Amino acid sequence: MSISFSIVAETVTEVGDPKVAIYEAVEKLNIQLLVLGSHGRGAIKRAFLGSVSNYCVHNVKCPVLVVRKPDY
Repeated sequence: MSISFSIVAETVTEVGDPKVAIYEAVEKLNIQLLVLGSHGRGAIKRAFLGSVSNYCVHNVKCPVLVVRKPDY
């Protein structure tokens, strides 16, 4: 049995505050799934530096997949 998915992936480059730029791009381009990388920072660093992925998870209107870098 062969299953075929019609998945179109696109890379978009925007300028500005990453949180705002990603949010606006999701709205403007009608994104259906947002895939983001994570630095894997601890809670303290995240509190001081903020987290783009955390912001997107809680604010964009589409599903968000956050991928951590591997622990090598």
